Amino acid sequence: MFLNFQRFIRPAALSAALLTATGCKNFLDVDSRTNIRPDDFYSTANQAQSAIDGLYNNLRLVQSGTGYGEAIWITLDLMPGHATTLGQSFNNGQLILQSIDPANPFFSTVWNNAYNGIGSANQAILRIPDISMDEAKKKSLLGEAYFIRAYLYNLLVRLYGDVPLLTAPVTGPGPDLYPSRSPVADVYKLIISDLQAAEAAGLPVVDRSGRISQSAAQSLLASVYLTTAGFPMQIKENYQKAADEAAKVIDAGNYPLFDNYLYLHDNTHKNQGELILQAQYANGIATNGLSSQVVPYFSGISAYGDETGSLIPTDGFFNSYEAGDLRTQEQQFYFSQYPSFKNPSAGIVKFNAHALYKYFHLESALNRNYGSDENWTLLRMPEVMLIFAEATNEAGAASAKAYAQVNAIRTRAKLPNLTPGLSQEQFRQAVWKERYHELAYENKAYFDIQRTRKTYDVVNNRFVDVVGFKAEVGPAFQEKYLLWGIPSREINNNKALTQNPGW
Repeated sequence: MFLNFQRFIRPAALSAALLTATGCKNFLDVDSRTNIRPDDFYSTANQAQSAIDGLYNNLRLVQSGTGYGEAIWITLDLMPGHATTLGQSFNNGQLILQSIDPANPFFSTVWNNAYNGIGSANQAILRIPDISMDEAKKKSLLGEAYFIRAYLYNLLVRLYGDVPLLTAPVTGPGPDLYPSRSPVADVYKLIISDLQAAEAAGLPVVDRSGRISQSAAQSLLASVYLTTAGFPMQIKENYQKAADEAAKVIDAGNYPLFDNYLYLHDNTHKNQGELILQAQYANGIATNGLSSQVVPYFSGISAYGDETGSLIPTDGFFNSYEAGDLRTQEQQFYFSQYPSFKNPSAGIVKFNAHALYKYFHLESALNRNYGSDENWTLLRMPEVMLIFAEATNEAGAASAKAYAQVNAIRTRAKLPNLTPGLSQEQFRQAVWKERYHELAYENKAYFDIQRTRKTYDVVNNRFVDVVGFKAEVGPAFQEKYLLWGIPSREINNNKALTQNPGW
């Protein structure tokens, strides 16, 4: 069977609790009561809170590792062909060469982790309404559960297309134990409904502790509407809905752009400024390998035991930025050299590449006794601004407000404003380029390829049909890679599942 139903019936709270906003105990506390039955657990307000806190682990899904120098976030950003990787990483290499098969751990890791999280969310959504507690608090907790279920299904449906749609806990034998795939349209219907419920759940408009806010629900809903307006759904009226949701966040003015790009990846500014929602990490409790994965292979510039060079931008992509773009200057989004940490007498180490300073975590990179606890950003304000700009343009014409969103991002990058009067196609491509450059290596490009069927030809500075196009790395893009393969183990164990075309 494709899911472990015993895990589904355990409350998510039995594994962890989310960090709180204050104090030094500001992250996960492990609860070892792994054999408590749901009927016994979901009985008090504190247990409801604990269950929801445990769901937040699922926001770290793309940071899951599958092997040496491998993680799901890397997988997603290798697919557009604008990055290289360490040759020792077998699975990354297969992905680049497009020789990967459905038995690959990339595919099963996302599938299994997402469905386990959905199972825990389903349990909370079923059980919490019957708990005697403050009704407003109950509603907000359910809003968080709806958001996380929507987040996980949004990942699944974009990667695999039609997927099993489970909205209740799987507690034993029955039709949901071996489910068939539900149409993409049905999955998106649930995602949108869940996010609308989260938006209306009385969550705080802004939350600076790492919890889900109303603005996060609005931002993700705007992204979902933009996605469903493109391929494969092509619901054109959703462009206006995307613009409307994004406008709510923009007009509230709660997420000002940082005036320093360093704040995107330091500890002081976690959950602050333009950062709408991040997956949380804390030194000694929950750490990730993000920073060590972007450091060039064994360059010796950090305290990390391994510097894997798992994701290194191509020169072609780096050179696609406009002349004078602040983001390309040393130690902004990228860096090409750094003082040696492990051998100070060696002086400056030159990489012969432009590595991602965007994820270089100084707190851990330069301290042997500090574990990397850099947060992973899921939603930040520039994405919402660019959703508004693109959606407004597609819904009719780019307004002055749409230009203002793009130009605010460009102004920070020390670039000239876009001049009003661009054609719809000119503005479309300008926004797409800004998405590639501002949201670079944030797991946005592959999903943009899926919904537009276009990719960025960095050499000629234009967008072209993705199928058959050869980017800087790897062979020409095969149509089957518009979706991932359904994991082989799930196909073998559940005869109701079918495989995606070409896999």
